[in-house]
Amino acid sequence: MLVAFSVTPLGVGEEVGEIVAEAVRVVRASGLPNRTDAMFTTVEGSWDEVMAVVGDAVAAVEARAPRVSLVLKADIRPGVTDGLTSKVETIERHLG
Repeated sequence: MLVAFSVTPLGVGEEVGEIVAEAVRVVRASGLPNRTDAMFTTVEGSWDEVMAVVGDAVAAVEARAPRVSLVLKADIRPGVTDGLTSKVETIERHLG
């Protein structure tokens, strides 16, 4: 499955990049395929793997903020692997 999520610390002022980086650090340390862009971090793996990483990322932000907002979108498609890159490659192929 693919999960795109955004975790935002609330109540810490406008500069949140340092705290958000803690969540991204957790994702990257997980060893699961992942990609971060300006809006979301996307992680690929099994339900249990991905949800554990999302939970740990939220906990990392929670440790530094009094309130946390989480937005999550999932693409659950059994039997599909490498969706993180193959979906983008398909679009690029159609554009090319």
